[in-house]
Amino acid sequence: MKWKRRTREGGFTLIELMVVIAIIAMLAAVVGFNVIGAIDDAQVTTAKQQISNFKSALISYRVKFSRFPTTDEGLDALINNDKGVNLLDAKEVPKDPWGNSYVYTFEGGNYVITSYGSDGQPGGTGDAADISSDSLDDSGK
Repeated sequence: MKWKRRTREGGFTLIELMVVIAIIAMLAAVVGFNVIGAIDDAQVTTAKQQISNFKSALISYRVKFSRFPTTDEGLDALINNDKGVNLLDAKEVPKDPWGNSYVYTFEGGNYVITSYGSDGQPGGTGDAADISSDSLDDSGK
């Protein structure tokens, strides 16, 4: 009697495929979590840098006009002013990284520029925390 040898066909079993998919899913979750954290950090850093740029433009405004813009004039005065000087080199005042307008106030000889963070509301924690020109040191950090 001749024995027929069964040859195993190449391929993966269902269990092998499920193990590989589970490993890929775990790796994707770890990488995704780290990428989202890096994006949040980048947005906060961008807001701080933009506020620092506004501070420099406000100093230039003060030199040209011998005063800071009023709260009513706002940051728009850096682009649209009596002398037609654009101190931001932009067509409009940029929004914060979350698409909200920066809040500019001028009281008692001091100005404050604020981004309300990712939630667009005062207060908050993490990437929803307020970022203010008062909280930045001289290097913009």
